[in-house]
Amino acid sequence: MCAKVRKLMETDKKKRVNIGYLFQRYLRLERGYSQNTIDAYMRDISKLSEFLHGNGMEVLEARLSDLESFSEWVAKSGVGQRSHARILSGVRSLYHFLVVDGFLEEDPSELLESPSQPRHLPEVLSVEEVDRLIDSIDLDKWEGQRNRAIIEVLFSCGLRVSELVTLRISCLYREERYLRVLGKGGKERLVPISQRAIDEIDSWFVQRDAMVVKPGEEDFVFLNRRGSHLTRTMVLIMIKKYAAMAGLKKTISPHTLRHSFATVMLEGGADLRVIQEMLGHEDISTTEIYTHIDTSMLREEILKHHPRNKA
Repeated sequence: MCAKVRKLMETDKKKRVNIGYLFQRYLRLERGYSQNTIDAYMRDISKLSEFLHGNGMEVLEARLSDLESFSEWVAKSGVGQRSHARILSGVRSLYHFLVVDGFLEEDPSELLESPSQPRHLPEVLSVEEVDRLIDSIDLDKWEGQRNRAIIEVLFSCGLRVSELVTLRISCLYREERYLRVLGKGGKERLVPISQRAIDEIDSWFVQRDAMVVKPGEEDFVFLNRRGSHLTRTMVLIMIKKYAAMAGLKKTISPHTLRHSFATVMLEGGADLRVIQEMLGHEDISTTEIYTHIDTSMLREEILKHHPRNKA
């Protein structure tokens, strides 16, 4: 191999490494993504690199036809439609970055289409089912009051579980009845909180004030018995346990309470834009799924109660 060719290959390798590093920095600093999200993006991009290198080209050389071939390759690999769409979303993010950062003049992924996906309506709980969930909690146990407060806050405020476990006392304005929440991408929003949720938190604080809290954890609202803030997995396990105890047959997670919050808001007449703001959705289309839930419930009620549908 001549020295000139070897030098060109080394330059291309450095460029690839540089792009990967800069893209990760862009996701972290510009987009505000968590490390888990960044890792997922980089895994998706590595699939693109694998495909392109197998066809003798680099990321910067790909055209729309190459990306469409990559999409077909992904589909044939057996991944689900959601994973397929997520991978293509990562590819678009990469090429958007490459244009913004001056590596490319045109974005070859601009017209890259995602696979059509069936819209799955999320499980939701009625107010009565949420009450059954809360009533299943044994207040004689150490964690009882804390867990009542957690479920009430999730249902009353529509928080993501990640927002709940990182909720801080300094972001809780009890007299004004709202929370300051740090959502996806580090974006803050103000969320109203019900008086019932505030009362449950106040009851939990009576117990919390008597705890030995680990240094650095003092500002977190919800703690485990060792004085550290909770994890998402802890909350998931807790809610599934109470759902089983309450006899609820639905597949329930912390996100179910968020869906339930949005649904009862819509049923109560709230504007979709207001719900979007409270949930912290960037795109109104994400919030619009709740209009489908509402329509689905309306259909069920008609089929159940209209005299022409009764046997």
